[in-house]
Amino acid sequence: MSPQNAYSMPNADAEGSFGDPACGDALTFYLRVKDSYIQEISYLVFGCCASIATSSMTSVLAKGKSLEDALKITEEDVINALDGLPEHKAHCSNLGVSALRKAISNYYKKIQNNKIQNNIEE
Repeated sequence: MSPQNAYSMPNADAEGSFGDPACGDALTFYLRVKDSYIQEISYLVFGCCASIATSSMTSVLAKGKSLEDALKITEEDVINALDGLPEHKAHCSNLGVSALRKAISNYYKKIQNNKIQNNIEE
């Protein structure tokens, strides 16, 4: 009923997007990471009420967690935190979890690329 963390994040450390072509929903998560913990998380979502709810809940579940723990968040965790979803909307939980995992993966790639770049410059 009251989505949280719904905003664009300029200068995010990483972002990850995921869409569901079957229903037309699309989501992007933005992360700010400090010492391998999600310090700030936000999202922009285009979709139905269930997509908004699952995106919001995924952000709430991930905020403050280590990247490693955030990667362990499952679709079922999101559904349970929302006290359930209608069966025909359960696929919406995949949107948030997939976009979160993609954002974390992109963060790790960025860190790795920065390390490689620093080694080349030295």
